[in-house]
Amino acid sequence: MKGTSNITQKIAWTTLWFGLAMGLAGCRHKAQLAPLPPVMAPVELVEIPEPDDLPMVEEPPAKLPPVPVSTEAGKPKKRKKQPPKVVVPAEPVAETQVAGVGAPSPGDAAVGALTAGGETNPQTKQDAEELIASIDKRLNALSAQKAEEQKAQVSKVRNFWKDAQDALKSGDAEGAKTLATKAKLLLDDLEK
Repeated sequence: MKGTSNITQKIAWTTLWFGLAMGLAGCRHKAQLAPLPPVMAPVELVEIPEPDDLPMVEEPPAKLPPVPVSTEAGKPKKRKKQPPKVVVPAEPVAETQVAGVGAPSPGDAAVGALTAGGETNPQTKQDAEELIASIDKRLNALSAQKAEEQKAQVSKVRNFWKDAQDALKSGDAEGAKTLATKAKLLLDDLEK
């Protein structure tokens, strides 16, 4: 009997709360406004003359923002970097053979120290690859409607993404990571 009483109480409380919620919600009908009566008599329009002695008020100079300049107009086209040409002074063959037996000559050490672009950190390269892959997945996951609405933004993201891939292929892991980060930030703004 106690179980039946408990269910009855729950139903009563639920009904009470539902009734209070409906009562507090109020009426959802639109208020009907009475239409204005039509004007049957023509009304004469009167022109008001402007006074002749209006005070002169000078307009303060407006502070305008700077004129926008296209950033792409002044950019030179990208050229592939060529490794620097290293000129090593010629040494006599006899001295090189004698010096080459024990230790490398100072000229060889200087040539060995030069690199085309420096060694890249493997962690940076891996980070860049992961960032590029995640951007690719996120771009493919965009809805067609969102891509169409934000066409210019999506185009910028794709350009940064493509440039990051090209930089990674050319061995510039730092540049690839920077470009991929820019694409990621634009994509984050796009998805908001």
